[in-house]
Amino acid sequence: MSLGPRLDLRQTQSLVMTPQLQQAIKLLALSNLEIETFIGEALEANPLLEAGEVRREDGEVVASPGAEASPEAPTADELIKAGAGEADAPLDIDPDTLDRDRDTGDWSAHSGGGGGEDGPDISEHGGEAPSLADHLEAQVGPASPDARTAFIARHIIGLLDEAGYLPVHLREVTLDLGIAMAEAEAALDLVQSLDPTGVGARALGECLALQAKEADRYDPCMQVLIANLDLLAKGSFAQLKRICDVDDEDFADMLAELRGYDPKPGLKFGGGGQAPIVPDILISPTPGNGWDIQINQATLPKLVINRKYYVSLRGGCTDKQSKGWLSEKLADANWLIKALDQRQKTILKVAAEIVKQQDGFFRKGVSELRPLTLRTVAEAIEMHESTVSRVTSNKYLNCERGTFELKYFFTSGVGGGADGEGASAETVKARIKALIDSEGPSDILSDDTLVDLLKKEGFDLARRTVAKYREAIGIGSSVQRRRQKKLAGVS
Repeated sequence: MSLGPRLDLRQTQSLVMTPQLQQAIKLLALSNLEIETFIGEALEANPLLEAGEVRREDGEVVASPGAEASPEAPTADELIKAGAGEADAPLDIDPDTLDRDRDTGDWSAHSGGGGGEDGPDISEHGGEAPSLADHLEAQVGPASPDARTAFIARHIIGLLDEAGYLPVHLREVTLDLGIAMAEAEAALDLVQSLDPTGVGARALGECLALQAKEADRYDPCMQVLIANLDLLAKGSFAQLKRICDVDDEDFADMLAELRGYDPKPGLKFGGGGQAPIVPDILISPTPGNGWDIQINQATLPKLVINRKYYVSLRGGCTDKQSKGWLSEKLADANWLIKALDQRQKTILKVAAEIVKQQDGFFRKGVSELRPLTLRTVAEAIEMHESTVSRVTSNKYLNCERGTFELKYFFTSGVGGGADGEGASAETVKARIKALIDSEGPSDILSDDTLVDLLKKEGFDLARRTVAKYREAIGIGSSVQRRRQKKLAGVS
């Protein structure tokens, strides 16, 4: 058998991610406000594009003056054919699998509506978050022994930085208010007793010491460790063990405890207003006991091609370069219109399936929220899972119960319910919150008690799971709640 070079001619097929298709996939992940910005940039870059319809607040639709049909202008179909290329390519494409998009024309999802238990509203998903000062001042009144101390404490709260530290010396407070140092120290002690633990500290060591005292771990060894944070930063562990007079196991426990403290407790709270959330999808009840699902057009103008301007430019294009430029702009305009239309259809299809899958939520509230995964929705609408993930990113849905991020409706099943499906994590969180809200000042529910109560209701959860969900919804431990309700009872 002899070896030698030869030439072979082979024909193969491959799928290529073109720049236009990559951009179309990115469009799916953008919110309506981001799309509005994208459209504004496209209008500036392409002279053939203009906003076709502008929807006023009163619902009236006004057509743009340059969008009327012209007798001598080519039809829309002719324009699309002239600029066709990859405009008709499907947008449901994954870099690995490149699925084909199978759209339908009906975007109404029928399910029952009604009142009941509500989930978190718009205030929990956006808007203005409470600042650290607001959070602390709300606690000053119940915790203060008298009005004078409360006044000084509020002045100190106003001096705290965003991390919760007091950056000025107490002497400045006494000079500003004309008070004795003892009064300033008493007011500072009051501020340092508020939640979150560690605020009002004047240094990192004092902040960590306050948290160690709260956790009942401020023993002499921990006190020495916190007093020598500079050695800890240098990694002088052997020297620290000798100073603290502890063995390796105790020292490791102390370090683990110290790492669990928050060095900047004030950063948990917002410092001001956040950008308002504008829903991308609007859901309203229909007379037929169903739901009407629409894209929010208030921030999404409709794009059209200015036919008169296209005809005018086409008549003036005499050389090959200008004709090529005009054809390129026409193809770009047609592609963008097609991509935006395909994006809306895909979003509506995903939203309709979410409404169908979460029928119980829209009927009765968060207690009926089912476990749902991206794969379930993707298989139901015959799209790729990555496409559903992009569609549900940075998108918000507004219904009678409030405004929710689309990701909110995707939650894992926990608890192993009687039907074998389990309950959603949001359902369990809502039930934990309801149980804690109903507890009395003298009957604070511990995590173990919550586990027992939830087990009677069919939620089989471990104690650490209950603690994790309790902390996720911003509810403190039984010790913290007992202290807060005791202070509220004193006021």
